[in-house]
Amino acid sequence: MTTAALHRPHLPTWALVLAGSLAWLVAWLVHMPLAAWLVRDVLAMPVGDQLGDALEFFLGDTPKVLLLLAGVVTLVSFLRSFVSPARVRAALAGRNAVAGTAAAAGFGIITPFCSCSAVPLFIGFVEAGVPLGVTFAFLVSSPMVNEVALALLWGLFGPAVALGYMVAGLAVAIVAGLVIGRLGLERYVEDYVWTIRTGAAPIAFRPTLDDRIRDAWRATTEIIARLWPWMTGGIAIGAFIHGFVPTELVAGIGSPSNPLAVPALVALGVPLYSNAAGTIPIVEALIGKGLPLGSALAFMMAITALSVPELVILRRVMKPRLLAVFVGVVAAGIVAIGYLFNALVPQLPA
Repeated sequence: MTTAALHRPHLPTWALVLAGSLAWLVAWLVHMPLAAWLVRDVLAMPVGDQLGDALEFFLGDTPKVLLLLAGVVTLVSFLRSFVSPARVRAALAGRNAVAGTAAAAGFGIITPFCSCSAVPLFIGFVEAGVPLGVTFAFLVSSPMVNEVALALLWGLFGPAVALGYMVAGLAVAIVAGLVIGRLGLERYVEDYVWTIRTGAAPIAFRPTLDDRIRDAWRATTEIIARLWPWMTGGIAIGAFIHGFVPTELVAGIGSPSNPLAVPALVALGVPLYSNAAGTIPIVEALIGKGLPLGSALAFMMAITALSVPELVILRRVMKPRLLAVFVGVVAAGIVAIGYLFNALVPQLPA
């Protein structure tokens, strides 16, 4: 490395943060008008044209979802640098059942680990002495009620829907944790889990503010790199639904008058594999076609909290009976939430 390279000036971190924030704001303000201009003016597709409507949905929602994801994940990754999984486990160990379950569900919001982290987290919680029900409350809320889901719901449907989803998801996680905790199912955890001891020594390294900011951005780029195929795929499906699926068909399947609509959508969601970022655009399109809010949210919860890949991973640490209880309790909670939202908010205003 040359002397000139060693002394080349670098922009301070605060300047990079400011520039990035301004770029984000400009992109947020222009992405929707730009999508409409491209489709209606450049391509000359009139309003009401099925392909044009689908294309405008895709071109408008793709940058919107990416911007929401980048902004919120960067902020939460920065805040999460102050809270390690070890500190989460230490805070949950030793609490009584109700307080520990509620705390675990709350931790799930600010520590959104993906399903690939389910096994080490489960083992770590058990090794730290966290009760089984408390552990399950965390495993339910972490993928289902996280900052990505809440930010996207807030941006697409408003604060009332986002906060309602958060309360509903926490309710499902807490009730599931309490029920599983009362059933005394510890014997259905795989035997090897109880014998694991980590023995890892705590690391005394304390990152600087610049370290935290740069690590947050690095984590954001890694998350976006991992999620963008699922996000764009979900948006493409949502665009197809928005442009081509008849309103009457969707409204008929998910109509509140159909008593089996909610459990049918939950059953449909379980085999699918996606995350909140990939599912919300589909939910947005379905709601736009007349699907009731409760049915749409139940579909989303089933995909994010009961996906087959996560269940396959969890099977490595729990026996089939415990896994079946987990699926049954969570599915019942999601169905109940779907019916409740359908009764309280049958349809969002246009």
